[in-house]
Amino acid sequence: MNELATSADVGLKAEHLKFLRERQEAVAMEPAWRQQGRGRGRSQEAQVERSRPLQKERERPGTATGRGVRTKTGSAPEPPHGLAVQSKFEEIRKSNQAAAQRLVESHFSSSSSDEDDNSIDDGDHKEGKRGKILASAFTTYTDQTGGDATGLQRTGQYVSDLFQSGALTCLICIASVKRTQAVWSCSSCFSLFHLPCIQKWAKDSVFLVSSVTDEDFGQKQHPWPCPKCRAEYPPSATPNRYTCYCGKLQDPPADPWLVPHSCGSICQKELKPACGHTCLLLCHPGPCPPCPKMVSVSCLCGKAQPLPRRCSNKAWSCQQPCGKLLLCKQHTCSQPCHTECAPCPRVSIQKCVCGREKAERPCASPRWTCQQVCGAPLSCGNHTCEEVCCDGDCPPCPRSISRTCPCGKTKSSLPCTEEVQPCGDTCDRRLACLKHTCSMRCHRGSCETCRQEVEKECRCGRYRKQMPCHKEYLCDSKCPKTRNCQRHQCRRKCCPGNCPPCDQSCGRTLGCRNHKCPSVCHQGSCYPCPESVEVRCTCGSTVLVVPCGRERTTKPPRCKEACRCPPSCHHPTREAHRCHPGTCPPCKQPCLLPLPSCSHTCPQPCHDVVLVKSQQVHLAGPWEQPSEPAFVKKALPCPPCQVPLPTACFGEHEVSPVPCHRQGRFSCKRPCGRPLTCGNHSCSRECHLVNSNPCEVCEEGCSKPRPSGCPHSCPRPCHPGACPPCSQMIRQRCHCKISLLYVECTKLTAADEQTKEALSSCNNQCPKELSCGHRCKQVCHPGVCEETCQQKVKLRCPCKRIKKEVLCSLSAQFAVECDDICREQQKKVSQLKEAEQRAAQEEEQRKLQEELEAFEKRQQRGGRRNKKRGRREEVDDERSKAARWWRRCAAFVLVPLGGALLSAATYYYLQESA
Repeated sequence: MNELATSADVGLKAEHLKFLRERQEAVAMEPAWRQQGRGRGRSQEAQVERSRPLQKERERPGTATGRGVRTKTGSAPEPPHGLAVQSKFEEIRKSNQAAAQRLVESHFSSSSSDEDDNSIDDGDHKEGKRGKILASAFTTYTDQTGGDATGLQRTGQYVSDLFQSGALTCLICIASVKRTQAVWSCSSCFSLFHLPCIQKWAKDSVFLVSSVTDEDFGQKQHPWPCPKCRAEYPPSATPNRYTCYCGKLQDPPADPWLVPHSCGSICQKELKPACGHTCLLLCHPGPCPPCPKMVSVSCLCGKAQPLPRRCSNKAWSCQQPCGKLLLCKQHTCSQPCHTECAPCPRVSIQKCVCGREKAERPCASPRWTCQQVCGAPLSCGNHTCEEVCCDGDCPPCPRSISRTCPCGKTKSSLPCTEEVQPCGDTCDRRLACLKHTCSMRCHRGSCETCRQEVEKECRCGRYRKQMPCHKEYLCDSKCPKTRNCQRHQCRRKCCPGNCPPCDQSCGRTLGCRNHKCPSVCHQGSCYPCPESVEVRCTCGSTVLVVPCGRERTTKPPRCKEACRCPPSCHHPTREAHRCHPGTCPPCKQPCLLPLPSCSHTCPQPCHDVVLVKSQQVHLAGPWEQPSEPAFVKKALPCPPCQVPLPTACFGEHEVSPVPCHRQGRFSCKRPCGRPLTCGNHSCSRECHLVNSNPCEVCEEGCSKPRPSGCPHSCPRPCHPGACPPCSQMIRQRCHCKISLLYVECTKLTAADEQTKEALSSCNNQCPKELSCGHRCKQVCHPGVCEETCQQKVKLRCPCKRIKKEVLCSLSAQFAVECDDICREQQKKVSQLKEAEQRAAQEEEQRKLQEELEAFEKRQQRGGRRNKKRGRREEVDDERSKAARWWRRCAAFVLVPLGGALLSAATYYYLQESA
């Protein structure tokens, strides 16, 4: 049963360790934004918590030092080795499980703020930091308004969006705008765009407009629109550098304590509508708030006394009647105090222009016309005025002036009562085709339709055909040109080349990937999707509005409400935590389920739902890519009961607590310690039952201490009593390290110091040399030789004539000096050397004189010589040169050598005579 319990325990431990390793590997493979806080504070806390079990294990008193360590009799009882290892394993397992739970919680924790927000506590810190930044940006404004921030709602929304993940998106690339990226803000709608995106947008917009409208491409300066509000900007306004919102600082640094992309200084932009004041906020996105300054202004009508009013709301009404005369000149304005009077709202009976009819009309529009014809006689007296509601000034009779026939060729002056007759000539008026004239006689009314047969060219210019002039010739060929959208063909019949704009719908998928472009087919990029999408938290209480297309990459907003998900374990309720995306974190409540084999309850954290790595599918070959590890939810069984129960070991050495699932007698892993039959050793076997498993038989050699200096062990096995004397020989070197000596071990160990020195001597002369260079005269001895050398040495005077014999050790104390005889000999030798030098110099002068005389003789002879004589003289010259060379050698070599020999002979002669 114990073996089965042990094997089950080992299996559970292996399963727990495998789960922890798989969980840590899975978390390590997660992206960086999901590993919230694991690279800084989390890892340090985990390391500290991992080191705590080991530290506690070291500090625990009585911990076993290792297996097989002998302990002294009567020492404090130590816990069994197996229990210490088990407790250490459990502590390490608990610490690893806690670390894995923290990683799982951070993986599934709810966070919708920026990428820097790592946990709920960290999010609270970020909320506080965000509030401080907003307060610092709005302080200068609220100081003027006495703390009233109602005018900051619109601007505050823009600033808050900078800190909200997903709320600030570049509509061109549908990507988040980060605080470290260069941006551009529209001055009309205040939307933020990436600087490279808006530069490319402006360049493409101007290029497309120029390519469609300009005959000379690029000659005109076309404006480019904002992608969101369509506000137009001139080409010179294309952003080419990254500035803050107020435009004072170029390339503003990313300061964590300032609004992103802000320089931190006061905005100072001119407020709109212009009032003469500037914005008091710190550099900010969005529109400037209303002016908070206080000014003294009068009412709208100007009757009341001036009152202090807020500059942004300085228009006020005193509510008194206006009383001004209206434009109708009949009534006065009865409205309360206002700037400009409205048209008179009353109704009165007014006449028309001709004065025949009367009607009730608004006072604001007194002039009106009736539908009656004037009928007044004209100046001719024969006709009447045909105008409607004439005011009395009728025009002259139209027939009283000079008139022509219908074709216009003949003029006549007739009374207005007579009609001008046709002249009878050909009409010749231009027909509707503007190419031919009318062939009828002069007639009243319009001319006939032109019916001449002409060769007409179709509208596109491809074909010609004979047909009536009044008909238009259109061929059936369809235009193959592409329209201005550069996507669809014209396909209009007989198109003259000026193809109309494309009337089809664009239909291209927008950057949001959810909608299609509703505009008419066009060139270039489509405008961003104007729709917005709501991203809600899990419970739906918190809503974040983001541009369409960002809902897939935007994390749900942070919700401060409590999570409403029902528990997934056996506990009735979950631990209180905030609303979050994804699944809830694992339950941390104690399991408290009754264990099957005992009456205790499970004290471990709830393990009904645990993420376990699923089995990996075996790859068919290297061409298949391994998939990411998948995790499945699994309910783990309760671990074995760890409640300690007091139990005695096999050898009854101690009573230690043993886990409940391993209840029963155990081995404390200590040596048995009972004395063996030899009387010298104790049983070294692990703690065991004496009755069924007797102690071991001593098989070791004798381990009793040997005499001092004896390196040999006792040849007998372990025995009681004293050991016999050692009879082995010891081989060692003598004092001079030359000879090998063999001495009996007993004699050497029992001898005193003087005897040991005698036994270690070879009795030969010491071979060592003294500092003077002579050999030591003593017999082989230990230590350093004495420096009193007794050998005799000879001492001489400086000239080497006098010599004496003294001991070597006393030679440094004696010195031999030269006497008078030595000095006389030295004087004679020096005189002899001087004489030899003078002789050599005289010989050299003589040779030089001879050579000079010989040269002068050769110069005196002169003239031509025969060849024989010349050769003979050359031979004589060579011989004389050789003779002179030998004489020089004799003078410089032989003379000094002879002097030296003579000096040596004289010295030895004098030495012998002395």
